[in-house]
Amino acid sequence: MNRRRAIALLGTPLLARCAFDPNAVKVGSKNFTESFVIAEIYAQALERTGMRVKRLFNLGSTQIAIAAMVRGNIDCYPEYTGTALIDVLHLAPIPDPRAAYAVVARAFAQRYGIVWLDPSPMNDSQALATTREIAQSKHLATLSDVSRAAPQLRLATIQEFLARPDGLPGLQRFYGGFRFAQVRTYDIALKYQALLEGRADVASAFSTDGEIATDSLVVLRDDRRFWSAYNVAPVVRRAALAARPQIARVLDAVSPAITDRAAQTMNAAVEKSQEDPADVAAAFLRSIGARS
Repeated sequence: MNRRRAIALLGTPLLARCAFDPNAVKVGSKNFTESFVIAEIYAQALERTGMRVKRLFNLGSTQIAIAAMVRGNIDCYPEYTGTALIDVLHLAPIPDPRAAYAVVARAFAQRYGIVWLDPSPMNDSQALATTREIAQSKHLATLSDVSRAAPQLRLATIQEFLARPDGLPGLQRFYGGFRFAQVRTYDIALKYQALLEGRADVASAFSTDGEIATDSLVVLRDDRRFWSAYNVAPVVRRAALAARPQIARVLDAVSPAITDRAAQTMNAAVEKSQEDPADVAAAFLRSIGARS
């Protein structure tokens, strides 16, 4: 699943941001907004300490990014624990963030020679969201609440959520209930419009979607911990880290500040306000007092 809308104007990989430099740290990203922004944060944080950086953004899928790491085409990029666990290692979801991180860190080191640095508190997990008004009027705070109230609720979602084992079928199996009065599918952005215009009561979401911040939506708590943790972290080639151990110090210093709220705000700045990811990343680093 593409966890974000890709930025249309970045239709091809950004392989020529700077001239070839064998001593540069090669920072990559996948092909969606949040990955661009967080990769820019990593790149600019490294540059602020004097390291030279080459950006190779918009690489595409997780599999492409890992292959680029194994070949040495890139040295680091932002990855999610849940994506690594489920889509790469093909293991069952692990809701506990520390446990999920420990499993993927150990497996990636053994299988790929890739080191996971410190994860951010930001958890871009699957979610269900609603408006504050609906949450109050229908007494919705948790997924258990939704499972019971579903026969009186309308769901706005994307087609894939109806088929994935960690989508609606998984919720029905794990929580019970979740038999909505109406289920309609929309484009990934239009489902929020349906919610705000009163054509739906609940929408599928990712917990760092920009709309959650800009539209003051409520993310309903996964009280029985069905969904896997999706904390983001810098992943770095072991060889690159051995050559430049300071990479770990720099990136571990910025990771704690990448929270859900920070990610929501940055995603909204790019997707709604059409700001450049590089400008958004620079503003974030200034806001946390990153050394330049």
